[in-house]
Amino acid sequence: MQSHLRPARARRAALFALLLAAGATALAASSGETAFLADNHAAMMKMMKAMQVKPSGDVDADFVAMMVPHHQGAVDMARSELRYGRNAQLRHIAQDIITAQQQQIPAMQEALAQKAPR
Repeated sequence: MQSHLRPARARRAALFALLLAAGATALAASSGETAFLADNHAAMMKMMKAMQVKPSGDVDADFVAMMVPHHQGAVDMARSELRYGRNAQLRHIAQDIITAQQQQIPAMQEALAQKAPR
């Protein structure tokens, strides 16, 4: 993929997410759902912006630079489920997501710091 296409694709994805969130917010039946959608939208926008990494020439570093915000976004979205969700099974899954992602973030950073020779 050519690098000059990435910002346009990212803008289209952000616009799509914004429109999706705006439409969902308009249909929200409760203030809890509205708050959840707002939190989730903010988490997605933060994640998508942070994942727009300028290639460094180091695949491993670029992978970690993109995956850390991706995992943090999952944590943020799962926290919204815990805050507003009512389904016990989904709340349990959200907690598992938080636990797993919070372990994987430092594991990736540590693995990157201990770069293996090529």
